[in-house]
Amino acid sequence: MKFGIAFANTGPFAHPDGAAALADAAERAGFESLWAVEHVVVPRDYASTYPYARSGKMPGGSDFDLPDPLVWLTWVAARTTTLRVATGILILPQRNPVVLAKEVATLDVMSGGRVMLGVGIGWLREEFEALGASFADRARRTEEHIDVLRALWQQEAACFSGETVSFTDAICRPRPVRGTVPIHVGGHTAAAARRAGRLGDGFFPAKGDLPALLDAMRAAAEEAGRDPDAIEVTWGGAGVLQAGEGALDEVARLAEMGVDRLVLPPLSYDPAAIGDALASFGERVIAPSQG
Repeated sequence: MKFGIAFANTGPFAHPDGAAALADAAERAGFESLWAVEHVVVPRDYASTYPYARSGKMPGGSDFDLPDPLVWLTWVAARTTTLRVATGILILPQRNPVVLAKEVATLDVMSGGRVMLGVGIGWLREEFEALGASFADRARRTEEHIDVLRALWQQEAACFSGETVSFTDAICRPRPVRGTVPIHVGGHTAAAARRAGRLGDGFFPAKGDLPALLDAMRAAAEEAGRDPDAIEVTWGGAGVLQAGEGALDEVARLAEMGVDRLVLPPLSYDPAAIGDALASFGERVIAPSQG
């Protein structure tokens, strides 16, 4: 089992010293990755329903520091040597996929091939409106943009003709270190699970009925002629934290279900205490689960 830190670019870790403290502590404690979230803007009085809290609103209101995930991950990658850097998630249909292909490949090269790109369709209609991006067709554009990214990363002189993006003989350098960057499809719905099965290198459901979501993902992969076991599954590790002394049993249970990686929220929001908090978890859970 691999372990990561989610919501890594939030709270005090949104700032340089906090980000450095978190990254250094995570790498020392045996964590495999940091996952940064994204919102370009948060309208103060949004009406859209935040799907990951019963209140329908994001914790902490709408006024908080949230740095761009790719820039934040660049800072983190420069301070570390083995820690993988990931978006969890980046709102793909809000981005120009051609520009994004260049940005992600550049970060991958500069980090020595440590990037994972988690993508989702987004939920905040008002943010799309502020960006001048279409909200209604965001799922369709997300799927097209995944194909655009891979074409630019993998083809010598990329050609693509889609509904919203077209180009011919486009040379995009540098190339990712391993020829591509793993794309992890995020989302807690059956549609997201099917999208991951058809298109994803990984599946990152943020919540929901995990067995049902995995069944939907695997069925879609098989229908698309893909090996479902090759799709890496990332799941929230709150249950492991709640299990206390039974943490290792919970890790084993999730691994048996097909989970490859557990991501936890920062175990302390005090940069001075994050080192001890992550080190303790590494000793109690990460090391035994890998030994």
